[in-house]
Amino acid sequence: MIHRRHLLLAALVAAAPASRAQPAFDHTHAAWTALLKKHVVVLRGGQASQVRYAGFAAEREALKAYLAALAAPTRATFDGWSAPQRMAFLINAYNAHTIELILTRYPKLASIKDLGSFLSSPWKPKIVNVLGTQISLDDIEHEMLRKRGAFDDPRVHFAVNCASIGCPALREEAFTADRLDAQLDEQAARFLSDRSRNRWNAANGKLEVSKIFDWFGEDFRLGHKGATSLAVFLAKHADRLADAPADRERIRAGQAPIAFLDYDWALNDTK
Repeated sequence: MIHRRHLLLAALVAAAPASRAQPAFDHTHAAWTALLKKHVVVLRGGQASQVRYAGFAAEREALKAYLAALAAPTRATFDGWSAPQRMAFLINAYNAHTIELILTRYPKLASIKDLGSFLSSPWKPKIVNVLGTQISLDDIEHEMLRKRGAFDDPRVHFAVNCASIGCPALREEAFTADRLDAQLDEQAARFLSDRSRNRWNAANGKLEVSKIFDWFGEDFRLGHKGATSLAVFLAKHADRLADAPADRERIRAGQAPIAFLDYDWALNDTK
């Protein structure tokens, strides 16, 4: 019996350093929220935001520390998380690595596209270290967040931020599993309320919406919360897209012709 106790004690002592070396992942993403609260400027009640890239640059070590925390979990650990935990992790990873990507040339760029070329996209390089491998921003968005059967949630397009004015606002806090559904709903409501990017145009009788809905229209046909088409999804936001009761009713009925606005790729910098 004593021998067994000694063996158990030895096993616990041996395991202790390993457990200290691999702390549990912080699903509150508190370090990311701390940076966002300082360096994201919310505009028009949350309809848009600008980023203090100079502020992020001054705290780049803190950003890199958060990126290192994102790199720590293994794929097996990630696969054991809940769906909201996985989705929040990927959204935050995309946004944080996008900020880091901008900082690699800031302030000598006017658009994230300046980091690419005619033949290469800034979203293609394998610059993201997560889950034990190097992947690209495109991999996170298209192969993980948008992968059929993974989440099937079109609201992800209002959460990931491409560092551009045309993009939905970079949220001023991290996405977290316990509040993810409410955060995504609020991001959608904020974006659809922004008449500079989504609105009913009474002059031409068209519902003019962001180019995002053109690029990713198929994601709005997957039945999420009953939306089986882009028209059905937009109908849920009729009160945000138009003012006149008749125009709102036309949108709700799915009878509004849809047109897509040009996308503004200018950097969403506070400058």
